[in-house]
Amino acid sequence: MAEPDHRPYPVSRFEARAALLFLRRLMGLSALSGGLAALAHAPFYLWPLGLLGLTGMFALFRAASGPWPAFWIGWAGGTGYFAVALFWIVEPFFVDLTRHGWMAPFALIFLSGGLALFWGAASTLAYRLGRRPSGWIMALTGAELLRSYLLTGFPWALIGYVWTPSPAAHYASLIGPHGLTMAALIVAVTLWHLGTHARAKAMAMIALYGLLIGGGILLGRSPEPALDAPLIRMVQPNAPQHQKWDPDHVLRFFDRQLDYTARPGASRPPDLIVWPETAIPWLLDGADLALQQITRAAGETPVVLGLRRLEQQRLFNALIVLGPDGKVDARYDKHHLVPFGEYFPMGDLAAKFGIRGLAAGEGYGYSSGPGAQLISLPGIGDALPLICYEAVFPQDVRAAPSRPRLLLQLTNDAWFGQFSGPFQHLQQAQMRAIEQGLPMLRVANTGVSAMIDAKGRITRHIPLGSAGFADVTLPRALPPTIYARVGDWPVIGLVLIGLLACFLRRRNTAHRTPGADFG
Repeated sequence: MAEPDHRPYPVSRFEARAALLFLRRLMGLSALSGGLAALAHAPFYLWPLGLLGLTGMFALFRAASGPWPAFWIGWAGGTGYFAVALFWIVEPFFVDLTRHGWMAPFALIFLSGGLALFWGAASTLAYRLGRRPSGWIMALTGAELLRSYLLTGFPWALIGYVWTPSPAAHYASLIGPHGLTMAALIVAVTLWHLGTHARAKAMAMIALYGLLIGGGILLGRSPEPALDAPLIRMVQPNAPQHQKWDPDHVLRFFDRQLDYTARPGASRPPDLIVWPETAIPWLLDGADLALQQITRAAGETPVVLGLRRLEQQRLFNALIVLGPDGKVDARYDKHHLVPFGEYFPMGDLAAKFGIRGLAAGEGYGYSSGPGAQLISLPGIGDALPLICYEAVFPQDVRAAPSRPRLLLQLTNDAWFGQFSGPFQHLQQAQMRAIEQGLPMLRVANTGVSAMIDAKGRITRHIPLGSAGFADVTLPRALPPTIYARVGDWPVIGLVLIGLLACFLRRRNTAHRTPGADFG
């Protein structure tokens, strides 16, 4: 007599196709939800829609039928989110269209899909922890932490930045950007609860968030300006990237900066003049004549400017402080370089195929400097220099050897186009100021150049795509914030404890019906 067949009842081809079609629909909706969440970032600043998009992603995660469907739903949501938020990534490849234009679609596809792997893995982990809201919140916050640190990190467009245009952004001084990420995910889950049996609980939590917004308003009170505040001149030449190094145009942009430097101020001469990243086309060792012209134009005022320098065949993206006597009083070399932009991982191999960093200009990439350091600005105090990409990293700002008087960012956002990239870069500079309780002076080649106070407010700016200069007073620095003292460690600890608690709860309730407990 044949043994009975104890295998599970086979799934019919029709059922398998129906399940696959259903998963594809969930993925499509998740991608749309992710794209909606990205509208919270600059230049849209639609943060309520951003929270609704995150809510939709959580609701679709809840519909997953297993760990792998959860992965694909989370991955699709992340892909939609990053494709919208990081669309500007195609802009650098259009500067030299014949050489790099073919890379543009691949850059957007691979960057969006690659970063979305963090969200897909977080969704799988959250599913295995019981599909609970707390597991999803902790796993996705952990994913954002990982992409901020892993492989030099890329914390652009963090979920926590959805709060930037709202008063809640001021909580960054307490909990940092990743604490804001966790808060945004908690709000998203709360909104989901409005459509479930936990409506009363959700309403109570919404009342609490109202109090938090009120607290954010109180935290956002700007300090009173100092009567003897230093006066700083921002110089914005507005050199389009495709003309910036063109021999037919470089002298025009250089003369424009000299003109803005030499013009008299409305009230008094500035205490400092600042030019943007790579403001002149000459290497430092061959720029003596240019530096003499800058010194004459500035008179008795020191000038900070960005330029490149060569040392033993190594190219550096640098910043110098040029004293009234024409001597270089201080120098800083950028240490956190842009992968595939300023250097190529495994660059020797890439060089064999003629591939080099987009911004390197000469050679096959820049070399990194020794790390974060302070520079002394006469009559002002110590500043923490940040060249372009470095202002994206909260950990780079916290790496300063001591507390500076201000944060000083020199950047060339001409690479990022005229739509979203420059405004998102500015948005992140505002967050660095809030986190540290320090003013941020930001000078950009094509804009947006801005003075940002210690509460993240822009006190004055030069618009994107404009050439000009502006004299601005330096706002007060505040005492060190909680985040400036402790960094991301409290959030990292909370994520680890939260995931462990979800794991233990899942193990203790393994005998219960899967999905019965959604707390």
